[in-house]
Amino acid sequence: MLESILLVLAVSLDAFVASIAYGTNKIKVPFISVTIINIICSSFLGLSLLFGSIVKKFIPGNITSIISFSILLLLGIYYLFQGLVKNYIGKNSSKRVDLKLFNFRFIIDIYADETKADINNSKTLDPKEAFYLAVALSLDSLAVGFGSSLGDINYFQVIVLSLICGIFSIWTGTFLGRKFAEKSKIDLSWLGGIMLIILSVLKVI
Repeated sequence: MLESILLVLAVSLDAFVASIAYGTNKIKVPFISVTIINIICSSFLGLSLLFGSIVKKFIPGNITSIISFSILLLLGIYYLFQGLVKNYIGKNSSKRVDLKLFNFRFIIDIYADETKADINNSKTLDPKEAFYLAVALSLDSLAVGFGSSLGDINYFQVIVLSLICGIFSIWTGTFLGRKFAEKSKIDLSWLGGIMLIILSVLKVI
């Protein structure tokens, strides 16, 4: 149960921080958009867990534990420095954005600055914009889910917790964001990194 909670909290932090950014920028996230974000994020996590469980069948148990530990440890270290990576991407991304389905450059732009998902500056995140935000938020969870699935983890438990925690993270984040008087950049990626490092250690003890 502890591993499932750590995994879900680590992948939900991005959605929480993004929601704070939307709240401080007075961007509304309707229920339909919250639902889309939550379903897509949980689906990506579920697919990565499924893929990892298939790969695990072809690899000896002791090897999968080492691989799982290595992936989660590296991701944890990356999360510790994620703020620097996002700043670099933000400074080097193109100003011009063309809104097309599966526009990978746009998704990367959103990954660096979540508020860019509101492409039409309507101050409301519509379903199409929510889709792009959800994909951007799911990029990290693909690797996290795969790494976790190589060890022993309750897949059903993770998916259920992800659906619950996802909604809670978005609603709580937007509420807290609206309470801030000024725009503020909150970087909690380091906390997700610590959770993943703890999770990686649990895989080998």
